[in-house]
Amino acid sequence: AKHYEIVQIASRHLDNARQLAATINPQCQYTDSISELAQADAYLISVNDDAIAKVLQEVPAEHRKALWMHTSGSVDISVFQGLVSRYGVFYPLQTFSKSVALDMKEVPIFTEGATSEIEAEMNAIASAISDHVYHADSEIRRTIHISAVYACNFVNHLFSIADRTLSRHDIPFEVLLPLIKETVRKVTKVSPTDAQTGPAARGDKGIIDKHLSVIDNETDRAIYKLLSESIMQNNKQ
Repeated sequence: AKHYEIVQIASRHLDNARQLAATINPQCQYTDSISELAQADAYLISVNDDAIAKVLQEVPAEHRKALWMHTSGSVDISVFQGLVSRYGVFYPLQTFSKSVALDMKEVPIFTEGATSEIEAEMNAIASAISDHVYHADSEIRRTIHISAVYACNFVNHLFSIADRTLSRHDIPFEVLLPLIKETVRKVTKVSPTDAQTGPAARGDKGIIDKHLSVIDNETDRAIYKLLSESIMQNNKQ
């Protein structure tokens, strides 16, 4: 496999750039200024969606002929047009936290290049990182991102609500971990619809009403009610 070297980390927060560079190798450069970008064959932009265009607008002229990629699931490839000449989207489908290590070989990476030649170049980079590389245009990538928000971000928020609910009675969140692990294991064997259990799946409105009567947070109660209705509706289809 072709060898790729990360030569520099750029971040608006210098300490973040320094810390990440140090995890790569002692020779990796770092900066908090886009005007101080090192010379490289490719640049990967991983910032908030609404900051991608701003970063591209600030790219020094001498770097505009390199390959530029962003990692967003929802920003169209057209964001590059008129700003750089070679570009594409390099979207890893995973949640990232500084404190949690990941096996990147297992992370799906979806690519979209401005041309087939550029996409082939991107796929070579992606294949050096992951064993799961796929093509996805901007529309498909947006659909994948929406699904990821449901499956990851929303589910994690429900974990937070569960944690808050338990903490009112000094019960540790850890009591739910075996249940969570089994829930995830089950959907590797059957479809999520077939794996659905609980009072809403059974149509047990008596239990649902009892639960709603003791949930004192208005937003949490609305979430419980809406999700229960969605589950019941899904089971009728």
